[in-house]
Amino acid sequence: MKLNELFENVPDIEIRSLMADSRKKRPDSIFFCVKGMMFDGHRFVEQAIENGARVIIHSEPIRNMHSDITYIRVKDVVSVFNKVADAFYGYPSHHMTMFGVTGTNGKSSIACIIRDILNEFQPTGYIGTIAIEYGSVKLPPLLTTPDIDDLHGILRDMMDAGMKSCALEASSIGIEQGRVDSIDFDVAVFTNLTHDHLDYHGTMSNYFLAKKRLFDTMKEDAVAVTNADDPYGMRIVEDCPCRVVTYGIENKADYQAVRYQLLKDRTRITLKVYNMEYELETNLVARFNIYNLLAVIAALHEKGIEIADMMPYINDLSQIEGRMERVDEGQPFNIIVDFAHTPDGIDKVCQYASAITPKGRRIITVSGSAGKRDTAKRPIFGEIFDKYSDMIILTEDDPRNEDPIEIAHEIASGIKHTNYIIIENRYDAIRQAIELADAEDTILILGKGDEKFMYREFGREPYEGDDAIAAEILHKYYFDEKGEDENEDE
Repeated sequence: MKLNELFENVPDIEIRSLMADSRKKRPDSIFFCVKGMMFDGHRFVEQAIENGARVIIHSEPIRNMHSDITYIRVKDVVSVFNKVADAFYGYPSHHMTMFGVTGTNGKSSIACIIRDILNEFQPTGYIGTIAIEYGSVKLPPLLTTPDIDDLHGILRDMMDAGMKSCALEASSIGIEQGRVDSIDFDVAVFTNLTHDHLDYHGTMSNYFLAKKRLFDTMKEDAVAVTNADDPYGMRIVEDCPCRVVTYGIENKADYQAVRYQLLKDRTRITLKVYNMEYELETNLVARFNIYNLLAVIAALHEKGIEIADMMPYINDLSQIEGRMERVDEGQPFNIIVDFAHTPDGIDKVCQYASAITPKGRRIITVSGSAGKRDTAKRPIFGEIFDKYSDMIILTEDDPRNEDPIEIAHEIASGIKHTNYIIIENRYDAIRQAIELADAEDTILILGKGDEKFMYREFGREPYEGDDAIAAEILHKYYFDEKGEDENEDE
């Protein structure tokens, strides 16, 4: 693409790529001097030029200007970056039906279920915490909501691969940093708002306003889908310019579960939609997953998919990796792996564990808390574990440059009654839980889900994922030891 197709009164320069990270080699690129949380792109202009930048978009003065480089000063670099990226990649979000999902908990589940059901009707991609997926392509995740250039590039790849729709997780940080400002959303879903990311946003009010920005900027012919039971659910759509529909259980809503029955491995729901009732059955479990499913049904139905046509797929949904994932290798006790890493998310998973664990059996919880992230929630985690668990094993969870043992002690400050131990190595902690478990006990492994990395001081380190580790330990230690014991008895 030519530079003069993107800007007026500029040289006729061929642009082959865009750049916001000056460390990456991008020949014939435009470098955007984005001011991030830790670094200001204006400081790295020379490095960007060395790595191929021919055009610099900046908002602050540049001291050392090169005669063979084009400098374009703008008021808002991020706004211009969005417009340029959208045009450079051919406006991909305008050619697909875009579903944006935001909220503290449930984003991954809702986005993945939208993708899975809609895939039965038209090719649909997914971008979020779990992965980047479209057609036969499955890539490791970047950020929950990728940076501007990455996001538009991925959407262009999806469009070229024939995708007609995409479900995108929109994080509060991604929204506030303007990463989705040029995405043409057709549906935006709000899940809930509870304690999280306060290390970044500072207050719940700021956190709420970051989420609200997505709904305030929706196009008029889009649809906003919001949780009528959440205290923030109606506030977040107060200034929304598009049509609003609601879902919920407790309060009257356009999509309401008026009755439901929670079973160990299934859920039955009577769904009322605009005075019509439907009897649904799904393999999703736990009350919070009813909310997730209602949000999905509302989003898809508002975009023209009939509820009756969805029902066969709702009945048997694919397991969402690392989200309420049962590890079942034939052992006589439950193992549930979940990504929960907020007080509300952990509380809901623990509630479910309490409901399915027979009286007299134990809940054994393995968890930690991420380093350099919202330290105020650590003792709250301890209080929740204390309320529901019979045994707690505190361990590492993306410690970064913090001491996992010190993090564990901060969590333990909220534990008043339940026995707990600290095992720094997460693999060993999971193994200890499995070795402690008796028949019909429930083991909860919380915080990492299926993530294939662990953040340490030096960056990402490969990690198998809690689900894979639990299955490996069962076969490597639990079943082998049981088999040896049986042979000795014989």
